[in-house]
Amino acid sequence: MKIPKRIAATVINSLKGGVVPRIGLPYITVGRKTEIDALLHDVEIIADGGASFRFIMGKYGSGKSFLLQTIRNYAMDRGFIVADADLSPERRLQGSKGQGLATYRELISNLSTKTKPEGGALTLVLDRWINAVQAETLQETGLSPEDPALAAATDRKIYAVTASVSELVHGFAFARLLSAYYRAYVDGDEETKAKVVRWFRAEYATKAEAKEALGVNVLITDDNWYEHLKLFAVFFRMAGYTGLYLMIDELVNIYKIPHSITRQYNYEKLLTMYNDTLQGRASYLGILMGATPQALEDRRRGIYSYEALRSRLAEGRFSRPGARDLLAPVIRLEPLTPEEMLVLCEKLAELHAGLYGYERRVTTDDLAAFIRIEYGRIGADRSITPREVIRDFIELLDILYRDPQLQLAALLASDEFSYAKSEAVSDETESGFVEFTL
Repeated sequence: MKIPKRIAATVINSLKGGVVPRIGLPYITVGRKTEIDALLHDVEIIADGGASFRFIMGKYGSGKSFLLQTIRNYAMDRGFIVADADLSPERRLQGSKGQGLATYRELISNLSTKTKPEGGALTLVLDRWINAVQAETLQETGLSPEDPALAAATDRKIYAVTASVSELVHGFAFARLLSAYYRAYVDGDEETKAKVVRWFRAEYATKAEAKEALGVNVLITDDNWYEHLKLFAVFFRMAGYTGLYLMIDELVNIYKIPHSITRQYNYEKLLTMYNDTLQGRASYLGILMGATPQALEDRRRGIYSYEALRSRLAEGRFSRPGARDLLAPVIRLEPLTPEEMLVLCEKLAELHAGLYGYERRVTTDDLAAFIRIEYGRIGADRSITPREVIRDFIELLDILYRDPQLQLAALLASDEFSYAKSEAVSDETESGFVEFTL
């Protein structure tokens, strides 16, 4: 594989550190085809003016964040604006001390497009919208750029967009600020543009401050931040993008909230977002959330402790491991198979060799032996995760690179791996493993 070293370094270092890289995922994506296909079906629905809401459920290290980032890249390639955020004690869906607003600010800060995938794309999108309207007006009217009639025609097109947005809930102030940004753009008023962007980022602390700066006495708050994301989704569509896809991970931080009333408020907000998308009260909006089994299914503290959500999200009687309904609201990640992990390790070996400029010495037989040992531990069929296997394998590659005299077979036979070797069963049919014929 011809992979730029910058991308290879990001992938290897991120995986070694236990986090998901934001770039280079296509080079290492293995398995998850059915899950990706199901989520890409949602992408088509959103592009047609609908909305979707999904949970991805899996334990730590099972690949939730990897799948979220994979869909993030797919969505950007299809013209979506994507925003992602991890919940934390300071960032929730609802809070009395600005925790919900903190989540909104994180999402807006991370707005990304295909041409600006690292985030911070809000001003880019606003400027692109105005340029696109001006170019479209110029083409339709045939007027010269200096003709005053061109500005009037552009004004009418801008008004059509802002008028459509103003008809939505909380849309009047939103539309007024879009118009203010357009006027500032035309006049070269960078100060007013910056003030409008501050408002969209929810950086004004009081209504009086916002009114003095922009003439509006409305703020984005803990209570209404989600409504403004719905407005952004419609506006982005009018600005030439496919829609808005939100990706919120670490729902376990709601599960960890010690006060039951606060947890219930967060689950109420979750229910509102869920109902909006499935009942057609949102357009061009997708929401994807990552949760652990405990955070979702615990009847005392988890999402299932809120009966209105449990009754909507619980599996039916016919789903079972290996035969899940992937069109249901909750996608439960099945473990990657040993064969899939072997393919992933092969990709990582190629990536590592290319990054450090050496001839790959790890054979396919070596990889198969490594996978057998990793999956041969007691309980590995239930507890092993891709994160653990990847971490061990990259560590082996690093050791082999630093000491070219070592062989992978010798490392696997060393005392450090005896804990795994002792649990490996020589009879693959007895242990539940298939024989690798490669």
